[in-house]
This record gives sequence, structure tokens and C-alpha cells, in this order.
Amino acid sequence: MAQEKITGHAKVETSNFLMIVLILLVVSIGGLVEIVPLFFQKSTTQPIEGLKPYTALQVIGRDVYVREGCYNCHSQMIRPFRAEALRYGPYSVAGEFVYDHPFQWGSKRTGPDLARVGGRYSDDWHRAHLINPRDVVPESNMPAYPWLERSAANAGSIQAHMRGLRTLGAPYTDEEIAKAPEEVKGKTELDAVIAYLQVLGIHRK
Repeated sequence: MAQEKITGHAKVETSNFLMIVLILLVVSIGGLVEIVPLFFQKSTTQPIEGLKPYTALQVIGRDVYVREGCYNCHSQMIRPFRAEALRYGPYSVAGEFVYDHPFQWGSKRTGPDLARVGGRYSDDWHRAHLINPRDVVPESNMPAYPWLERSAANAGSIQAHMRGLRTLGAPYTDEEIAKAPEEVKGKTELDAVIAYLQVLGIHRK
């Protein structure tokens, strides 16, 4: 009996390598079709009204926030659902985060969402909360970060960091970059994190 010739669809189904290549090709094309148009929509590339790039101290605070893994427990994205908006405030839009590289949306919520935390509590509250969370929220399981109060804000690399952010679209002037080290002089990492938290979401309240 002559061996049946394998062609077309049967060849794809019997070849692992060919199947993988074609799946990757289809997924890549589908991804590009969904993602590329977003780069040309104003709603995703233009900042919302009143949005400003982070100050030098806030940039450092954001770096500490990422370094300490705060994003592992705290999302900064409010989903467009009624329950979300009632609990956290207006749902998140891309225009709020055009100066965030990378953004901190995320999905994990061991702790509360921080997308609208700016201005909700005083600096003193944040200071106590970061040094020992149980002092202000007795049931909290968040770890304490007392060393931030003893660590000076890193002024050495802030200018290079701000220049990098400028290449990505943040409208920093040469004057702002030049003044950055002086602005963070004498500040601690705790001051920086608080400055960062206090600006989150304030433009959509």
C-alpha cells in the first residue's frame, strides 16, 4: 500500500516546529494590530489637563517605591467598573501615566489601590505609616521601612535620570535638571517616597 502524501493542514498538525512558528506569527500579528494604533491615539499619548512630570524628589521617591517592591502589593490602576470607582475614585486613564516609565498599574492588591492616594492623608500620616504601619493601621500586614528615614535621597544620579526621562517625553527644562541636586539636598528617601505618594492621582480628583 502506497504511503499517503501529507500536505496542507495535516503537515502543520504533524510538525511541532511548524506549528510553533505559525502560532508565534499569528500572535505577533494580532498583538501588533492591537498595540500599534495606541501609539497614535491622543487619549493614550497626551497628558491629561494639569498633569506635570515628577519633580526631582518625586522621581527619587518613585525609584525607592519600585526598589522596595511596593508595586507587588499595591496596584495603581482603577478598573472601569462601578465597584472600583465607588471604592477608589475615577477609573484610571492612560493620559495620567504618560510620564511614568514604566507605569505601575499592576493587578496585585494585597494592600489598597494607590492610584488616588495623593492628598488623602497628611505627610505625617505617611511618615508614621512607613516607619511602622501598625501605629496608624493596627490590622496592617505591611512591613515597616524605618531605614528610609535614615537613608539620604540619592542626588548623584538624579540629573542623568531626568535627562533619560526627557528623552522619553517628560518636558524637563535644562534649568530644572540643573537645580535637581539642590532640590533634594538634605532630603531622605522617606521624604522622597512621601512626595511621590502625595502626587498620585491628584489630577483626576
